[in-house]
Amino acid sequence: MKKISIFTGVAMLLGLASCEEHKTEQHEVASFLVTNPIKKDTSITKDYVSQIHAMRHIELRALEKGYLKQIFVDEGQSVKKGQPMFQIMPNIYQAELQKAKAESNVAEIELTNTQLLADGDVVSPNELAMAKANLEKAKADVALAQTHLGFTSIKAPFNGIMDHLEAREGSLLDEGELLTTLSDNHKMWVYFNVPEAEYLDYIMSDAKKNNTSVELLMANNKRFNQKGIVETIEGEFDSETGNIAFRATFPNPDGILRHGETGSILMRVPYEEVIIIPQKATFEILDKTYVFVVDKDNVVHQRSITIGAELPHLFIVDKGLSETDTILLEGIKMVRDQEKIHTENVDPETVLSNLALYAE
Repeated sequence: MKKISIFTGVAMLLGLASCEEHKTEQHEVASFLVTNPIKKDTSITKDYVSQIHAMRHIELRALEKGYLKQIFVDEGQSVKKGQPMFQIMPNIYQAELQKAKAESNVAEIELTNTQLLADGDVVSPNELAMAKANLEKAKADVALAQTHLGFTSIKAPFNGIMDHLEAREGSLLDEGELLTTLSDNHKMWVYFNVPEAEYLDYIMSDAKKNNTSVELLMANNKRFNQKGIVETIEGEFDSETGNIAFRATFPNPDGILRHGETGSILMRVPYEEVIIIPQKATFEILDKTYVFVVDKDNVVHQRSITIGAELPHLFIVDKGLSETDTILLEGIKMVRDQEKIHTENVDPETVLSNLALYAE
């Protein structure tokens, strides 16, 4: 019995040793997936806070002093070009027009009489010229009175939407007093500020020549149903922010956008021949980003990189990597700097495909 027990114990020890040896072999042959950075053209979508303005947004003011007799429109109403909006009491200006017309008639009669006398050499040519001048002055007074009377009826200068009423019927208006504002919303100008470096990239690229198309993300986090075109860039940088204003024009056929709204411009920015890596191949220490680079002897080296831009699940690398480098794709937390590992290389295009992303 003792012999059997001894043999059984030896067998168990040998079995355990064999298992440990097998585990050690498994640990030694464990492979880590590696890949290469890929170099290609791509683009990212950047968003910029924006202010939305009507293409035409003006103040309607009283051009004459007087009582506001009648208001023909209401706040928020759409109006057509030439539609009456306000009527200032016209009585005084109508009387002035009648007076001017009467004086014009008198001047015309005087000119007729003077012409008859001049034909008979009764009066001098100078007196005839004076009569003609008096008539011209009277006609000018009529035109001026008609203009003043016309100013008492305020009409829409273009199709648009009116804003808040600043005066009510019966109010005594001074010349130049604000009545309301009017917005032409059939096209909207959307202004957004671009940093200097991004402005230079844009202005030096082909995007400027191709009428760059942009989208508008509205305040409800939904995209506006029309695309806009970047049409102009303002002339000066803001010395405090270092930004310059771009202006995109959006059609607004359904009248969804109103003057004064806010949103975000979404603009695709092209990148040519850039280094791209998966985000999961990176890790951060303090404020720096690193990858593990694997050399030809399969030794891991920690390397700092500079991120130029971010896409979903991908980074564009400005500095620190080339397309010939081999980087650790998975198992970042399982290796240490200067450690030798077994690797299995994965084609970078396959990596992108597995991430279900597109770098066009």
